[in-house]
Amino acid sequence: MGSGHEQVVFCSDDASGLRAVIAVYSTALGPALGGTRFFPYASEDDAVTDALALSKAMAYKNSLAGLDLGGGKAVIIGDPRTDKTEALLRAYGRFVEALGGRYLTACDVGTYNADLDVVARETRFAHGRSEAFGGCGDSSVLTAFGVFQGMRAAAQHRWGVPTLAGRTVAVAGVGKVGSWLVDRLVADGADVVITDVDPAAVTRAQARHPQVAAVADTAALVRTPHDVYAPCALGGALDDDTVATLPAQIVCGGANNQLAHEGIAAMLTERGILYAPDYLVNAGGVIQVEDERHGLSGVLPLSNPPGFSFERAKIRVEGLYDTALQVFRAADDAGVSPATMADRMAEERMAAVGRLATIRI
Repeated sequence: MGSGHEQVVFCSDDASGLRAVIAVYSTALGPALGGTRFFPYASEDDAVTDALALSKAMAYKNSLAGLDLGGGKAVIIGDPRTDKTEALLRAYGRFVEALGGRYLTACDVGTYNADLDVVARETRFAHGRSEAFGGCGDSSVLTAFGVFQGMRAAAQHRWGVPTLAGRTVAVAGVGKVGSWLVDRLVADGADVVITDVDPAAVTRAQARHPQVAAVADTAALVRTPHDVYAPCALGGALDDDTVATLPAQIVCGGANNQLAHEGIAAMLTERGILYAPDYLVNAGGVIQVEDERHGLSGVLPLSNPPGFSFERAKIRVEGLYDTALQVFRAADDAGVSPATMADRMAEERMAAVGRLATIRI
């Protein structure tokens, strides 16, 4: 395969209709944490490709965030609106449990806290559960907060002030993360223009903030004058055509795997666009889940809430501002793109800290 992954598991249960792929990229820093994506992939090959790319990104994300976690990801093939059942989720939980803790799962596109509550009835290794079951609840709040901190750091690096006040920010995708990001941007004094494939998501955002403008689609958004572009939907948002015409000075968003191919990072740098690496700035959710993990025990509803602390997790997410500044400055000093520098820093930590496992105690 040549992908560098430690393990790829194919999961199938005919009775429930489960077809899933679990990819473990690295356990050098600890168990591989990554969410479960429920998506109607056109083929199994497409599902595998997505799982491989997302699990590698999770390893780098967890490393750069300073967590003692490796990287993994799972994808369930199907339409979550019609194919998701208790039996399917519990069957999936059995496969997660069979990995014995090498892989820790959580929410992602198409899965929610309530789904993880069901998965957790079959495994000890499901996190990001609902508050009623002792979990940390919706992680999109702190994911958006982390993206906002990364955007503030980019503004400081580019314009000398850590604020988006008076700047125009174009947000592509106002779902779970994008909508919370819009809240932060409006409160900070930014002018915001949005789009989403779901008209209802746009309507909800404008109901909260009538001053927010909207355009028909991403193509129109890219053509709209703006200072910061925030991709907050699915991956691959930054392709050759988009980068060639993008008017933004900064790209910073919540989507995973934003770069359509490795050459995009260099294209952004050549055009003078400061790119905030996606897996750096969107790490707020995994920081929140990791805080939950150390307080959660058992798979039944708890009469006494465990040790998860939103405020403690939020303080750690605020630290993404400093990490982003460190990446930007180190990239400038080395004459490389921020994407390249973020990779280097993540790899160095995986190698240096991962090596300690060879010291027997």
